[in-house]
Amino acid sequence: MMKTVTINQQTMPAVGIGTWHMGDSAASHKDEVAAIQAAINAGAVAIDTAEMYGNGRSERLVGEAIHPFDRQQLFLIDKVLPSNASHARLEQSLDRSLNLVGTDYFDLYLLHWRSGTIPLAETVDELERMQAKGKIKSWGVSNFDTSDLEELWQLPAGDHCAANEDLYNLDERGIEFDLIPWQAHHQLPLIAYSPLAEADTISGQLSHNKLLKELASNHHASVYQVMLAWTIRNGNVLTIPKAGQVQHALDNVKAGEITFSEDELAALTQAFPKPKRKQSLAII
Repeated sequence: MMKTVTINQQTMPAVGIGTWHMGDSAASHKDEVAAIQAAINAGAVAIDTAEMYGNGRSERLVGEAIHPFDRQQLFLIDKVLPSNASHARLEQSLDRSLNLVGTDYFDLYLLHWRSGTIPLAETVDELERMQAKGKIKSWGVSNFDTSDLEELWQLPAGDHCAANEDLYNLDERGIEFDLIPWQAHHQLPLIAYSPLAEADTISGQLSHNKLLKELASNHHASVYQVMLAWTIRNGNVLTIPKAGQVQHALDNVKAGEITFSEDELAALTQAFPKPKRKQSLAII
């Protein structure tokens, strides 16, 4: 049975589509469009992009890929750069992204990371204004740690935040110490970025890990599907792997059907330990 997640009262499959590093190459363009479309046809609903990704090239790719589909059946996520997250620039930035994707609204619009100069309150005010205008259905944040969310919740509309997107994979479990519990307590969904793409380089070829290969065999799956399924094992998480090929995209979506036993989860925790202390937020 496909695992699901609910964001802004909309329930969808817990495996979505990430598009970081997509749209940059003419040689791979056709394959990338086909991969996104294959994932949608297989049941994926959420598509994550950002104005930063290829300076709009990812957004344009998403727009092309979703063109044949019913827009209302999709959950589109975009992100504004912190340098554009001001009263003066956010709406202009949002309009540019909407135009590139070819849609009238985003289901979720995220502050990509905190600005060092623009007050968080100013950004929240502007996000609220965009939601009131109907250009976004909800808003959230990305690369926020627990202290950032606590500060956000102190703002008048801060708790309107619909999701937080952070790096999360088997090799980067730091947010489990206090951030994931905080979000669970406040019923704030997590969007897990780079659940696969960076994992091999971080830990040194996780694809050859003995335990992961054993679990993959147990579930008639690939190591990558096991890694992906692990990120959504507890619910309240949308995971957004990238796929540039059709078969990879189909495999990603199917990973949402994997359920681990308690023994398997215990073995994974032994091999990839939970954090025992607070760690700096991992960002790539």
